Amino acid sequence: MTADPHHDADLLAAFCRGDAAAFEALYDRHHGFVLRVARRFCGDDDEALDVLQETFAWLCRKAPGLRLRHRLTTLLYPVTRHLAADRRRKRARGPQPAGGPGDLEQPTVELQVDGDLGDWLVGLGPLQQEVLALRYADDLSLEEIAAALAVPLGTAKSRLHNALAQLRERLGDS
Repeated sequence: MTADPHHDADLLAAFCRGDAAAFEALYDRHHGFVLRVARRFCGDDDEALDVLQETFAWLCRKAPGLRLRHRLTTLLYPVTRHLAADRRRKRARGPQPAGGPGDLEQPTVELQVDGDLGDWLVGLGPLQQEVLALRYADDLSLEEIAAALAVPLGTAKSRLHNALAQLRERLGDS
């Protein structure tokens, strides 16, 4: 489903003016995307549901100052990715005291994609996996991928090109 970025911006503006129905519309349009990304990085359905809630809570806190240049998914992707990867990292590390050195670490990128796409991604590097998932599982354009990953458009293009080249190479080897 391709969402209209102008409609997302209109809904976000309405929500900032106090329109609860606008928030519900944003949630209805994007909760599936957020949950899919959260599952990719959490690897656990219960934690993915928690990340879904945390992501939309973040959106509620930040909404008044947000301005969209692309679809809302390009804004929600890095937030969801960070929250999910952070949960996964903390779960792997076990309970830690608050304010410990781990709070400053960047979350590790580790995708878990089910189905046919997941089978194709096995053996590719995390950057190639991520860009392929964004393009083909999430249907983001190259411009939206660049925005979601906070990289220049040329970097998004080269990552996608390299990932596809690796896939073609693997197909030639089979």
